[in-house]
Parts: sequence; C-alpha cells; structure tokens
Amino acid sequence: MQTKTINFSKYSSFKIGPSLDVRIFEDDFSCTSDYYLIGSCNNTLVGNNPPPLAMLSKKYDYIKIEDGVLKIGGATPSGKIASFCKKNNIANFEFVSHLPGKLGGLVYMNAGLKEYEIFNYLLAITTPSGVKKRDEIHYEYRKTDITEPILEASFELQYGFDESKVLMFKKMRSNQPSTPSAGSCFKNPQGDYAGRLIEEVGLKGFMRGAICFSPEHANFLVNNGDGKFEDALWLIKEAQKRVKEKFDIDLECEIVLLEKEYKDA
Repeated sequence: MQTKTINFSKYSSFKIGPSLDVRIFEDDFSCTSDYYLIGSCNNTLVGNNPPPLAMLSKKYDYIKIEDGVLKIGGATPSGKIASFCKKNNIANFEFVSHLPGKLGGLVYMNAGLKEYEIFNYLLAITTPSGVKKRDEIHYEYRKTDITEPILEASFELQYGFDESKVLMFKKMRSNQPSTPSAGSCFKNPQGDYAGRLIEEVGLKGFMRGAICFSPEHANFLVNNGDGKFEDALWLIKEAQKRVKEKFDIDLECEIVLLEKEYKDA
C-alpha cells in the first residue's frame, strides 16, 4: 500500500492539523469506503483525530480534449485548469482560477461563484464503479450526492475565453482575506448571507486563541498564527448557536470538518 506523510499544518490552506500518513489510490479502489478522500485541503479543517485519509495519485492529474469533449482528471489543480482554458481559448471556466482546489473536490461540492458553478457544463463523471451522467447525480448549491472518488469529469467544450469574466471574478473575491483560512466557513442560507448573520451576532473579528472570524469578511474563519483545531471548532459551534438563537437559522458548514469526534451542531 502506497502512502504519503503530510503535515497538514503546512499542507492545508488553514495551516492547522497534525502530520499523518495518507493512502495514495491509483488503481485499486476496493477499500475506498474505509477512507475520506482529500485533495489540496483548501476547504478542510483537519482535527487531531481524523478518519483514515486518502488521495488520488498523480495519474489523475491531466487535461485532454477527446471527441469534442473536455476531460479533466480528478487530481488536477484548479490553477492548471484555468491556465489550460486560457491558453486554448476555452470558455466557461474563467471562475475556476478563484476556486483553489482540485477537480474532484470542485465537482464533489459543486463549487462556484454565485450562479457560475462547476455543474453548469458538466456532462458526466467517471468513478471506480463506472460513468455517471449529470442527470444521474443529485446536485444543488455546494452539495452533491456523490459518494465515490471522482477519477475524471467530462465537460461541454465551448470556445471563447472571456478575460472580462476573469476581472469580474477577481473583483468578487477582492474582499476576501489573505490570512490562512479554509474559504467560506458556512453556506449562505437561502435569501441571506452567512457573513451578515455572523456580524449581526457579534462574532465578526471575534478572536479565540489565534482563530477569528475575519474583520474583512465575517464568513471567513482565519488563522492568525499558531491556530488550534479546538478554537476553530469552538467558534464554528458558537456561530451556529448564536445565529440559531437570534434568527432561528441553522448555519450549515461549507468547511469540511475531519474529526472522528465531531458532531454537527
């Protein structure tokens, strides 16, 4: 069994987590259900006692065009996708440059910016059990029912890379903090914004240890130094509790929490 030791306090965008041996999947997917599959950990908070972790090998890091279809491997970084599309004048992926991660994770959570989502031009995914067309997958805002590793995704191929969209997406992201974080902490409730709710309950800029809800954007939980998992988890639960009490709204995490003992509030 091939493994790789990863120090998550350096590897993850949140800069939190222990050093762990992570299994590398290449051809044998017989025991994938025993592992949680990770990518580049840009929306992930790794706890002190996470479930067994695994990742796809570099065999699944590729982009190709076949029979008029754009095919991307599950381990392909978003930056590589954005560069390929710009170089080859491919449309509809301009927003991907502002979504750090790998293709598998982007598809798994239907990542996007407002109405621009990865599922908009998805045709099918390939998993260890076979090909699933888009209409066979249940997907919604930042959520899908995919339960297997995404080895490849196929997309409609349209030409006409739009540089103006790149500038638009950059402007949309201009208020986001550069401090280490895992991206948006909570999904926006229907008809409202998680950042507004967190600010309304007095948690914008609120610090516990080295972790706080950013003064720049309240829905970003940021690590100002040697942040601890326990402090991040406390703030997440505190925000959920206060928002529930004041607005009767259940904030749902967009951050993935990898900790065996964690129970969603």
